[in-house]
Amino acid sequence: MTTATAPSATAVRLTAVHKSFGRRGVAQPVLHDINLHIGQGEFVCLLGASGCGKSTLLNLIAELDQPTSGDISVPGRRPALMFQEHALFPWLTAGKNIELTLKLGGHPRPGRRSRAEELLELVRLKGAYGKRVHELSGGMRQRVALARALAQDTRLLLMDEPFAALDAITRDVLHGELTRIWRETAVSVLFVTHNVREAVRLAERVVLLSSRPGRVAREWTVGIPQPRRIEDPDVAALTVEITEELRREIRRHGQH
Repeated sequence: MTTATAPSATAVRLTAVHKSFGRRGVAQPVLHDINLHIGQGEFVCLLGASGCGKSTLLNLIAELDQPTSGDISVPGRRPALMFQEHALFPWLTAGKNIELTLKLGGHPRPGRRSRAEELLELVRLKGAYGKRVHELSGGMRQRVALARALAQDTRLLLMDEPFAALDAITRDVLHGELTRIWRETAVSVLFVTHNVREAVRLAERVVLLSSRPGRVAREWTVGIPQPRRIEDPDVAALTVEITEELRREIRRHGQH
């Protein structure tokens, strides 16, 4: 099994995107001249040091904020956004959390439960429809959050460090599950992380942002066949290369 070639259809395109915070004249630039294209069905990881604007970029694509200048094009439905915290409603069951998203998306009531159960089965939580949030482990909660994101029927999934709070073994299992779901659904994924090895494990392409203001410093196409493992020698070698480039970017920023 080899990594698929990124298709030409567009999932999201950013053209000369700038973002600053603060009043005019004293505004602090966070993102500078971001040009980025993600093809439909592509899995891209966005890397960078803390505070480089990774989450800000996701918020702009998700339309939770607006760029100061530049253009963001997302053909089709609004993207789904998945956070580090699962953000499930604790008074609802796993299935009802998903059904609520389906309801807000206009799905007719008769088919909501069956669709919720299909999505739970997709994330390997068959039979968990009636479980409440406190009955689920951290990894199970993130699986439900992923199912809820997929319930939005979007072709673009934005993920903001969704596995950062999980233990190493659970995170490793969910890496494999996310890769499987991505291949089965052909959804486009933009995955934000500061973990270089995680990025190499998952992505078809890794994009490195410089420190503030964030700009695209370098990109890597990951030609390592899937499924990959964290301990694979090729994964480790590319992780070292990208880590060295990240360190150079951090040192460059510190000299300014």
